[in-house]
Amino acid sequence: MHNIQTLLTDLGVPSAAYNAAYNATDNATQNGLAVHSPIDGSRLGVVHAASAEDMRAAVGHAQTAFLAWRQVPAPRRGELVRLFGAELRRHKASLARLVAIEAGKVSSEGEGEVQEMIDICDFAVGLSRQLHGLTIASERPGHRMMEQWLPLGVVGIISAFNFPVAVWAWNATLALVCGNSCVWKPSEKTPLTALATQALFERALLQFDGAPAHLSQVLNGAAPVGEAMVDDHRVALISATGSTRMGRAVGPRVAARFGRCLLELGGNNAIIVSPSADLELAVRGILFGAYGTAGQRCTTTRRVIIHTSIHAELLARLERARASLCIGNPLEMGTLIGPLIDQAAFDAMQTALEAARAQGGEVSGGGRALAQQYPGAWYAEPALVRMPAQTDVVKQETFAPILYALPYDTLEEAIALHNDVPQGLSSAIFTNDLREAEIFISAVGSDCGIANVNIGTSGAEIGGAFGGEKETGGGRESGSDAWRAYMRRATNTINYSRSLPLAQGVKFDI
Repeated sequence: MHNIQTLLTDLGVPSAAYNAAYNATDNATQNGLAVHSPIDGSRLGVVHAASAEDMRAAVGHAQTAFLAWRQVPAPRRGELVRLFGAELRRHKASLARLVAIEAGKVSSEGEGEVQEMIDICDFAVGLSRQLHGLTIASERPGHRMMEQWLPLGVVGIISAFNFPVAVWAWNATLALVCGNSCVWKPSEKTPLTALATQALFERALLQFDGAPAHLSQVLNGAAPVGEAMVDDHRVALISATGSTRMGRAVGPRVAARFGRCLLELGGNNAIIVSPSADLELAVRGILFGAYGTAGQRCTTTRRVIIHTSIHAELLARLERARASLCIGNPLEMGTLIGPLIDQAAFDAMQTALEAARAQGGEVSGGGRALAQQYPGAWYAEPALVRMPAQTDVVKQETFAPILYALPYDTLEEAIALHNDVPQGLSSAIFTNDLREAEIFISAVGSDCGIANVNIGTSGAEIGGAFGGEKETGGGRESGSDAWRAYMRRATNTINYSRSLPLAQGVKFDI
């Protein structure tokens, strides 16, 4: 129905990795993962499901690859990533359409996700010539002290369904130019996009002379496959994107073996709208932030905190706009809101809305949409919930298009409300007051890893480090100096004198 086989052939996925002819009435066997499209619930096929033993073998291969790859000069490693970026450019349309079909994103968002992969490739290529350390003044005469950043080892990547390829690229491109090998455990809900990405990477490898085998591997499978990677002491870094619940399971297990973790977990992102705000601008930022990707982004706007003087007016504008948003097949022109990933996501949305009503909320929208047209899919009306206070349900992240609206009187009150949630990923304020803007991004303002002024919470450019605080996990990916997470630091001191002075003036005469 979705021309999956044509897309996968164009992207170079080997037929052995995917079975389009799998009986649509059967369930997945113990060796296969059934793949469905959230657009209409149709069965797309089955992919091979790896085992925990397969993962352990893959990590062994990755360790061997690392030992060779770390000796390749960094600019040369960057050349491989450049070739991969070129493959992405050539096949952007096909991969974007596959993302839309498998993850349910509207077409422009699928294209934007692949463009993000291309952008991080460009960033990583430049970075491959800038993996610099420091020269540090030594207190000892005739000595030079310096700091180096060296390849770390095997990097394990666990990704989520909502950004099935971009998050892998954030990690893998940087890890590769830093001299590491990669093993990828994608979401069980989006295995085809992972296979396609791996196939494009292997096309780049064919054009590159000098890369070891098994430099990048993808293993689809259920939770035990990821657990095997998390527990393997040969995996130097686990970069895991997903729920806070997942992070609570992964973090202690990696810490128990003294491995490194880079966690990108939940977000409960808020926008403060001040009396001086440009309301037209604010409405646009809030709507995309809250309802884009059907509310299934970690940077989705979950809360809007509105000054009492403009509370009624802004809510009226949001309600009119919310009710007019086009819900439908994400592959069709004009669609703004696609489906939720599955029934479990829809059920979680309904549970949250029921709790909001019980806690004093007034709910607009939120029901099931297009049930007759797509009985096997789970489309939902965006919900706007007027809350009297920031109750328990407001403090929880629900991965769905729900926007909670709260009033405030003073900026201090708004910031306190904003920060009074367990998560700390993305945040924004709409204001034309310079003092309010500066306060919001200062030490007494937003406690999030991302704080914006006059743009929304959703979406981020690859040039900045991406990540958050508190239950968001504290990790940083993508731009700025996030590359350091994929390397180890070594401090070196070279004595070019003919004596051996000790640090701190210690005397040890023999």
